Amino acid sequence: MNFVGLIVGVCTFLIIGFFHPIVIKAEYYWGVKCWWLFLAVGVAATIGSLLIENMTISTLLGVFAFSSFWSIKELYEQRERVRKGWFPRNPNRK
Repeated sequence: MNFVGLIVGVCTFLIIGFFHPIVIKAEYYWGVKCWWLFLAVGVAATIGSLLIENMTISTLLGVFAFSSFWSIKELYEQRERVRKGWFPRNPNRK
């Protein structure tokens, strides 16, 4: 039996679930000005994905990289959700 596809699927699900609360917390504490951090993590994971020979780990790093890139978009959408009142605004941040 080949479990690689199942492992990649489960890990992809967990990676996406991992980024969801991170985007919410990042927008709450720092706003959208932390987008560059997601970009840097995504670029680092992309480079790692290209350099690692193990196909499963390389694939998971690629998923992690593009989840990080997608989080940049989600960060701006989270700002809109906060503006609409769907999520709390940080009273300590201007």
